[in-house]
Amino acid sequence: MKTVYLDNNATTPLAPEVIEAMFATTDLYGNASSMHTAGRAASEALERARIAVSEMINASSGSLIFTSGGSESDNAVFYTAKSLIDEGSQRNRILVSTVEHPAVIETVEALSSQGYRIDYIPVDAYGEVLPETLERLIDETVLLVSVMSANNETGTVMNIGELTRIAHRAGALMHTDAVQAIGKIPVDVHSWDVDYLSLSGHKFYGPKGVGALYIKNGVPFRTFVKGGHQEDGLRAGTYNTMSIIGMGEAARIVMERLDEDSDREWKLREKLRKGIEETIPQTHVNGHPEHCLPGTLNISFPQAEGESILLYLDFEGISVSTGSACATGSLEPSPVLLAAGLDVELAHGSIRFSIGRYTSEEDIDYVIEKLSPIIKRIREISTR
Repeated sequence: MKTVYLDNNATTPLAPEVIEAMFATTDLYGNASSMHTAGRAASEALERARIAVSEMINASSGSLIFTSGGSESDNAVFYTAKSLIDEGSQRNRILVSTVEHPAVIETVEALSSQGYRIDYIPVDAYGEVLPETLERLIDETVLLVSVMSANNETGTVMNIGELTRIAHRAGALMHTDAVQAIGKIPVDVHSWDVDYLSLSGHKFYGPKGVGALYIKNGVPFRTFVKGGHQEDGLRAGTYNTMSIIGMGEAARIVMERLDEDSDREWKLREKLRKGIEETIPQTHVNGHPEHCLPGTLNISFPQAEGESILLYLDFEGISVSTGSACATGSLEPSPVLLAAGLDVELAHGSIRFSIGRYTSEEDIDYVIEKLSPIIKRIREISTR
């Protein structure tokens, strides 16, 4: 049976070059914090990776700390905001969009339950945070604004540069979760002028369990993971040397292939969209038609449950998602789609196809061929 992987927004396979780079480091067993020869060798390799990741987002290497992934990076930013409020900051409100990843939503909900002031920025019908909406909500009481660079479910891309300008005019700090954007669209902390940016290695063909947090020089930061002196005291813990080096290699490849990958993925996405719309009646594409990640296609199929579609496709060797992979197991409709105003039935019948570097035209043809009879079968069952 043919297998087709169209769940690259959940995680990507390791690039062959990344695997090679990681295995080449098996002799770097020294602790990168040690001063002896073995430790220095590991440290030098880590710093090369730091430079690669920093260059990928157009940041100075001194502004980047390694973490265990996007969730830790996000949590570290909100821990900083909490600490500043606890220390007596006159700014005591945090604004986040309604379509953030659970790493942000769950964190601010926990803060809200402890009495911290959290307000949510609504989105339009495409799931986009409009600058004028943020303008209406922000004032001198806001400490931090957090809006993701691109949504993991719909693929909608936010205007982070303009949102940051609004936040800074009001005197607030700006954070963006760029986990989904890295490797798909240009990410530039210099032009965006964000204060904090989160990223995760496994979303751009690097290893799992490693990520980074960009911190603009001069902005406040409070250490979230305490212990040793690693990362200039900003993040404790023995370095995950092999994974960090793998992420560095993945970043190097992104810089080489971004335009090529993006163009190719958009063409495949459009081929899939048109093929679905031509062969299946009553479909609804979610997310922005233009401000969208090139390989993300979220479609709702009325009278067909997303979980049923996913399982039928899996029987045919096709891997997709019904929404955020971090919410797998929940039968509730996607909060992201509901926040964009989609009705419950359409939200329940949504499928996310996320195309990646290794997706072929033959893969797309196979999905188009298998999907139409599956939707027809599910709809027939649901109307009996």
